[in-house]
Formats: sequence, C-alpha cells, structure tokens
Amino acid sequence: MRKRWIAIAAVAASMTLLGAACGGDDDTSTSSSSEPAASAEAESEMTDMTITDIVAGNEDFSTLLAAVGAADLADTLAGEGPYTVFAPTDEAFAALPAGTLDTLLEPANQDALAGILTYHVVPGTVMAADVAPGEVTTVNGAAFTISMEDDKVYITDGQGNRAQVTQTDIEASNGVIHVIDAVLLPPQS
Repeated sequence: MRKRWIAIAAVAASMTLLGAACGGDDDTSTSSSSEPAASAEAESEMTDMTITDIVAGNEDFSTLLAAVGAADLADTLAGEGPYTVFAPTDEAFAALPAGTLDTLLEPANQDALAGILTYHVVPGTVMAADVAPGEVTTVNGAAFTISMEDDKVYITDGQGNRAQVTQTDIEASNGVIHVIDAVLLPPQS
C-alpha cells in the first residue's frame, strides 16, 4: 500500500507545472475569459460524460475512438476511473508510418494496441495545474518524460519521440483529457 501511495505522489508531483506552461494566452486552455461562461446545465452535462463519451463526441478523436474499440478499452475508459488521458488527434495518428495504424487495428494485434493506448493514460485525475517536468509512470507500467520549453509542454515517449500538449483540462466524470499532437510509443521490450 505504501508503494502505491508513493507512486501516486510521484505522479502528482511530476505533473505540477503543466498548467502553468499550458495556461498562457495561447489557445491551449479549454476556456477563455472572452468566451461567455457556460451555463450550469451545460457544465453539468459535460461532467456527466465519461472519457469514452467525450472521445466519441469529438470528430478530432475518430481514430482514437476506433483504436479504443479495437483494443477493447471503451468500457474501461467509460468506467469509474479516475484517469488522465493524453489523447492523440486524428492528425497524430495520420503521422504514424504508413501501414502502422492498419496493422495495429488488426485483431491479432489487440494486445500491442492496448499497450500503446494505456501508455497514454495516467492513473488519477491530473489537471494541468498539477503537472511538472519529470518522469511519469503510465497505466501500462512504462514511463514517459514531461518537459517544458518556451511555455510549451512536451512528452517524450519511450522511443524518443515528442508530442506537444495542445489543449488541457477537458473534464470528464471519470477523469480528464489533455490533447497531444503525436502518438506516444512505449519503450520496446
């Protein structure tokens, strides 16, 4: 039990500064002071949606939704959680080498796909304001590294590729989504 609390504390501590880096005047935040405040009813509807519901309702996540379905993770990401998901967009999936996604979506590769997708998930709800540079252990057990440069947050995966966090704090009833511009790949075993 002590090990679990240490791991949770390490994740929370390592994620402390993402909000400071992503909360600037650019369009990486989820709201703007120039936008009208959401009604209480609309805000309630948003927090009643699970991570899977939000992914399914956003056209920029259609490839992620297909991958989650092929990996049989839709029920997990609709479950109790809480989870923090670093969600790649359709453009991020399109940037993978030709044929990679098609191969991963084949039923014979379900475990490999699940390993990649769970590499995008951190246990607990980690809001942007709680993120700091450092190594973060994901749900699949492998780690990625968070860094900051020029008020931008980057994630370096287990193979040395980098993804930029482009939008933060999309709240769900069972966690939060942060949008990234590349697919993260765990270290090769």
